[in-house]
Amino acid sequence: MFDQLEIMKMSHGLARHAAARQAAVAQNVANVNTPGYKRVDVPSFAALHAAPTPDTMRATRPGHLGRETAYEPPVPKAVFGGSSGLNGNTVSLEDEIVKAAELRQQHDMALTVYQSALTVMRAALGRG
Repeated sequence: MFDQLEIMKMSHGLARHAAARQAAVAQNVANVNTPGYKRVDVPSFAALHAAPTPDTMRATRPGHLGRETAYEPPVPKAVFGGSSGLNGNTVSLEDEIVKAAELRQQHDMALTVYQSALTVMRAALGRG
């Protein structure tokens, strides 16, 4: 019953997405001095869950459109553009550190929403 709540699914998806992006940031930082390395990233959560265009179908419940709606974070892909160093590396350590801080905030927000929803459910059940 409680696994069907949209707020729970969305907060779970946001936490998993933040973790996937954090893994991409960690990969970038690990390869900051690797010659020719291209920075990788995952599209933002908001971009992935933007309102669909009118000609796009959207699954609204498990099994709708013949597929599950559980969130699966995308695989990090190389990001083109930006400046590259003398060795062809496109990673900026400063940018990655800022991104890591933003992702921690996203993850903390997802956990706070999840905990708040659990508190509301406990109160509704009289177990507050």
